[in-house]
Amino acid sequence: MTATHTGQADATKQGWAGGLTAFAGVMLILVGLLDIFRGIMAIAEDDVFLTTRNYVFEFDLTGWGWVHLALGAVAVVVSIGLFQTATWARVTGVAIAALVIIANFLSLPYYPVWSVVMIALSGFIIWALCVVRRDESFDPFEHVPHDM
Repeated sequence: MTATHTGQADATKQGWAGGLTAFAGVMLILVGLLDIFRGIMAIAEDDVFLTTRNYVFEFDLTGWGWVHLALGAVAVVVSIGLFQTATWARVTGVAIAALVIIANFLSLPYYPVWSVVMIALSGFIIWALCVVRRDESFDPFEHVPHDM
């Protein structure tokens, strides 16, 4: 391989790494905001949620609201760290997305369709954060023209 060809391959890898990190950041901020809104709805005891009898993981709807509100707020903060390409944000992003999956699975009977959507989005976040190798860290705003 020539040096030029190797440089192009590295640039392509960097592009993919940056794209996936930016994708994960945008998706995590979206999941966080939606979880915040879901938490507020549950705390306000909105009629949007189903009431289920005899559910193994039955908690008070207000309790679920606080769980989703806290996870959403942490997800938004971590997504800001992802845009700054911080390693702590990648690790914490995977952990928060996993906790969002668990929380949505446990609250599945209260809001079934939305829980499945949030589980799928969180799965994509985990995939995007885990597929980028450590040596491929990338600044997603590096190639943005500064004269915008």
